[in-house]
Amino acid sequence: MIRMIINTSSNPDHVGGNANIRMSPMFRLLGYRDPSLSLQVLAHAAVQSRMVESKAPDLLVPTDTYLSDTYTLYRFFNNQAVQIFHMPRAVTDGDSVVWFRRSDAIAAGDVYNSDIYPPIDVDKGGSINGEIDALNKLIEMSVTEFMAQGGTMIVPGHGWISDAADVGYYRDMLMVIRDRIQAMVDKGMTLAQVKAAKPTMDYDPEYGREPGVTSRFVEAVYRSLKEKKK
Repeated sequence: MIRMIINTSSNPDHVGGNANIRMSPMFRLLGYRDPSLSLQVLAHAAVQSRMVESKAPDLLVPTDTYLSDTYTLYRFFNNQAVQIFHMPRAVTDGDSVVWFRRSDAIAAGDVYNSDIYPPIDVDKGGSINGEIDALNKLIEMSVTEFMAQGGTMIVPGHGWISDAADVGYYRDMLMVIRDRIQAMVDKGMTLAQVKAAKPTMDYDPEYGREPGVTSRFVEAVYRSLKEKKK
């Protein structure tokens, strides 16, 4: 039985199911007539604030929030502790990763996607450097089984279940692209010129297969570096 929803960000594909789950017949059978009382939805306070500001439907908005860097759930679930870690300035300013301690599994949300560039949203506080910092934190939280392989399971927002080595490769890819774009920013190149230079070309077959994702990613990296420089 579902007892709690944890939203790792305010991205539509991560909060869009809140209403359907909270209105599920399962909860009406338990006697809940008001869907707003039927299920706790937890997220970082920045997620709730942004959704309220954007006038999202009430059933999508988290019911409970946390503000600290680390938040431990008040009780064990399935005989294990569950901890939530805030990853500031990554994809947004309200990203969370969820660590299931006994299972040694981490739900990374959009902080880590094994098959697509991260959907960094600069307008919501995201940045390329914050994203890389978050990936470094994920790697620090992980324990490998042998030669950087296996061990802690990392569940991405999109893609396949990974380990610390996969996250390390993803982080290194972002660092290479960041440094390329930073060099272009330092030369005074415009966003159009940076896109024309194709700084992600060698990684696009793996991470840029969805239409428009590469353009949005390059723009987000450029903006976060340009605004940092200002």
